[in-house]
Amino acid sequence: MVSWASTLHVSSKRSKGDHFISYDNQAVVAFVINSTHASDAAQDFTPLIVCADDFGLEAGVDEAIVALAQQGRISATGCLVQAPGFEASAKQLKGLPLDLGLHLNLTEPLGQTGLCMPLGQLLMRTYTRVISRKAVAQQIETQLDLFERHLGQVPDFVDGHLHVHQFPVVREVLIQAVQRRYSQHLPWVRDTRAAPPDKRLPARQRLKAWLIGALGATSLIRLAHQARMQSNETFAGAYDFDRPHPDYALMLRTWLTPARAKMLVMVHPAKYASPELAFGQKRVEEYRVLSSDSFAQFLTQQRCQITRLSTLLDLHAHKT
Repeated sequence: MVSWASTLHVSSKRSKGDHFISYDNQAVVAFVINSTHASDAAQDFTPLIVCADDFGLEAGVDEAIVALAQQGRISATGCLVQAPGFEASAKQLKGLPLDLGLHLNLTEPLGQTGLCMPLGQLLMRTYTRVISRKAVAQQIETQLDLFERHLGQVPDFVDGHLHVHQFPVVREVLIQAVQRRYSQHLPWVRDTRAAPPDKRLPARQRLKAWLIGALGATSLIRLAHQARMQSNETFAGAYDFDRPHPDYALMLRTWLTPARAKMLVMVHPAKYASPELAFGQKRVEEYRVLSSDSFAQFLTQQRCQITRLSTLLDLHAHKT
């Protein structure tokens, strides 16, 4: 594996096939992270949202998310509230400096009743608008109820497992439900439109990032803004687990060079993975990189500050 530290030096030369920029390996003077009140010293840091998806999926995922939150390496997590162990796991989130959001699930069989189908079928039924609007609404209401019951608060944000929150019908019903339930404390919503494609990454990986945003993000954000809901301003972190791709540390460094204010970086960490966990070893590698000292050093050199988006948008007043 490529070490962050071993590649952090200034060089204007790039060897053939080298897709990544390297940086000066200077001493870390200060690392400002997860501040809820920006100080004068941190004014020139770029605020960055790092959101870990799938809290509740299994123990290795939950432990990774809690550990990264304690390190200050993430600032949000999306919760799979129907997962069998979520009620017990949710207690671990209490007091952590995180935005907590509903990771709306319509595709993962987690033992729940109601609407659930494979992604391909859901895409077809939503884009042809033959899906039952009532069934979608019932599933959204159920998951919002579970979120409030187990976490004791309203969501700081909403997004979707496999990005289902932006699909036709789903997005309309979701925005209506959120606006009705939380009119005084509207959550933010994930915008999956990526920054302009970076040619340092393989074409297939650039295609995956573009395709996610193309599946309804523009329409979702238009509806959200009409409902006075806010969002992140660009998106990174999507890559095709099934296809050959660069080392995760290199991809992460590429996404963050340069970092953009209010960029949301999606991550899927796990400390360890059961044989049943999809892409388990990829998740373990993400955790290894995100928890490393080299990642903290890189953020400092890039002058990035991992920040809760609710803090930037002043939406966190309802937190207890």
